Amino acid sequence: MNDNENKFLGTEPVGSLMRKYAIPCIISLLVGALYNIVDQIFIANATYLGSYGNAANTVVFPLTVIALAIAVAHLF
Repeated sequence: MNDNENKFLGTEPVGSLMRKYAIPCIISLLVGALYNIVDQIFIANATYLGSYGNAANTVVFPLTVIALAIAVAHLF
């Protein structure tokens, strides 16, 4: 792979990079939030879980996000 292909984040203007990457970032954050909301709804409707299921999901979700951040950070 050509070295010039990898340096565009350091050479392109910040405004054009923001326009290029903002929409995919927003969409991915919305999908993650929607996943969490739908998950909470399904857990709340389970009669055998109730509030304990929602509490467990509330505790585990930030840990999942942190683990994902660490995994992505190791790629770079």
